[in-house]
Parts: sequence; structure tokens; C-alpha cells
Amino acid sequence: MAKGTIKIDAKICKGCELCIIACPQDALALAQQFNDKGYRFVELINDVCTGCVNCALVCPEAAIEVFRQPKPAKKAVEAK
Repeated sequence: MAKGTIKIDAKICKGCELCIIACPQDALALAQQFNDKGYRFVELINDVCTGCVNCALVCPEAAIEVFRQPKPAKKAVEAK
């Protein structure tokens, strides 16, 4: 399975929860803390992110940056 992670800019996140709904892995939740604007921001709660980018696509504030680990190189089949 693909492996990824996200970085959330908590300063601009307004906690709209659209990314939480869009995440097929249920890897996101609202934090208990508040940002400087008084919003509860979203945070990554478990390490099951696949880097699918759904969260970043629905974020109206563009507060999410997605990182995906490169796929391992396939072993070359040796000719006989």
C-alpha cells in the first residue's frame, strides 16, 4: 500500500472538517487546541495516511500539503 503523510498549516485552518470527511483512512481529527484565530484545527491522528490527496483537494484554505513516499523500485527480472 502507498505511504504518505500530510502537513497542516494550523495557523490558517478553520476546522471546517471537510478533510476529515474526505479521508478514506480516517487519519484526521480536530485538535483539542485552538489556533490564533480561535479555530480548532485539524491534525493527523494516526499513521495510516496513503497520500491520496483527497484532504488537500477539498480544503478551502489550502492549509494541507501532502507528501507521498516514492514507490520501491521493482526488481529487474533477470534474463535467462
